[in-house]
Amino acid sequence: MILSDGLRSIGAAVRLWLAPSRVREEGSTPDYRFSLANERTFLAWLRTGLALLAGGFAVDQFLPRLHPAVRLTGTLVLLVAGALCALRAVNHWVRCERAMRRGEDLPLSRFPSVLALGVGALAVVMAVLVVLGRIG
Repeated sequence: MILSDGLRSIGAAVRLWLAPSRVREEGSTPDYRFSLANERTFLAWLRTGLALLAGGFAVDQFLPRLHPAVRLTGTLVLLVAGALCALRAVNHWVRCERAMRRGEDLPLSRFPSVLALGVGALAVVMAVLVVLGRIG
């Protein structure tokens, strides 16, 4: 029951991603400045996702001396994080737009904190690997 409700809500969310005009069926039109700010935030998340994808390809292509398992892990972590950023961008845009149209508080998310911690941890690991590579 919980699983089917969860799948149903994911399906409803994806339908809104693909038909954003349906978002306009709810509530009233917010101030355009807020909608445009929401769109800029969406684009910023997309840029973050693209940067993570580029980082994943860079780790794979430009660090040939790295142990293959470490290189593969770093590459996959960055590529998955990039994909999650893109999905999060569109989901957050829809959620914020709906909240603004309904006059509700904007939705909160742990995703920025989780992403920041993940990128920070990956940076520390990469820094250690670079230092060890120079020593060894």
